[in-house]
Amino acid sequence: MNIWKAYNTFNSSNGTDLTIGFTSSTVAVFLFGTNFVPVKKFDTGMFFQWIICASIWIVSLVINLIQNCPQFWPLAMVGGFAWATGNVTVVPIVKTIGLALGLLIWASFNLLTGWASSRFGWFGIDPEEVSRPILNYIGAGLSLLSAVIFFFVKTEVQSSSASLESTPLPRESSINLSENNSDDSWVNRLSPARKRVVGCSLAVVAGILYGSSFVPVLYIKDHGRRNGTIYTGASQFDLDYVFAHFSGIFLTSTIYFLIYCAVRKNKPDVYPQAILPGFVSGVLWAIANCCWFMANHYLSAVVSFPIITTGPGLVAAVWGVLVFKEIKGLKNYMLLTVAFCIILAGSLSTAFSKV
Repeated sequence: MNIWKAYNTFNSSNGTDLTIGFTSSTVAVFLFGTNFVPVKKFDTGMFFQWIICASIWIVSLVINLIQNCPQFWPLAMVGGFAWATGNVTVVPIVKTIGLALGLLIWASFNLLTGWASSRFGWFGIDPEEVSRPILNYIGAGLSLLSAVIFFFVKTEVQSSSASLESTPLPRESSINLSENNSDDSWVNRLSPARKRVVGCSLAVVAGILYGSSFVPVLYIKDHGRRNGTIYTGASQFDLDYVFAHFSGIFLTSTIYFLIYCAVRKNKPDVYPQAILPGFVSGVLWAIANCCWFMANHYLSAVVSFPIITTGPGLVAAVWGVLVFKEIKGLKNYMLLTVAFCIILAGSLSTAFSKV
């Protein structure tokens, strides 16, 4: 009787964990695929980078208070540094190859980096054991193949018009806006071919940095289970590291913004119309990433990475096709369909390899 009770308790607990994990993954997928939509029509640049990171930090402060201010581990800030560095590339990516294609490419390399570091124990973290390693490798290979296919999807990205929405705050007559080397102007001077090369290359770099951002937290957790380390006894609940991780994001973005202001000789482009949309975008991203932390805890990184890194591409593609009209033509639709099928198969293969 006691054994049967313990068995039922285990199944109930396991079922609850799966429910929380997959619910968190679903919310994260939708918000990650949507969070850049509020600022799509605005010129943004480094100013937007700072605004979105400021709102991200505010969300983390609320989470930290809800969690009763758990111990702050500075190493977790390194993950925030990696993410913020990758996020610097987002604006030129969106302006060169579009929201849908850019997100799909960086999501694929995000998946590969996060999967490989968790699967093989890179950077000093414990390797994740899977019951079906062959299925796990097939899933990773399919994800990489889908990333290659995405390179051949052509997008049409319209340049921002000189409207009120794209007019920077500094408007002194001494500033020649036509010669202004703003974050976006260098993109407009690129040829279509170079835009594609630059956008795809930056998306790859962003994906690798994004995929590495959880490594410091996993490192702390893994060493927290060992005796004789400075992290012994560290919390095993991923949400307890959100504040340190997001503080690294805000600190890094602030440094980058100050460097940008210095390079521009204290004449940065500040777009007032992007402040509220940028703040909303940051809140959406922060909630999505908190859900990812939850999914890592209840599902493990080997399962959460395939789902959360590829799912937003489906959401972003819907925005790109139906709303922004970035992707057109039967050939592109067919390539997207094939890529979606491959990346979905890869995600399922990687996830079920642990079951």
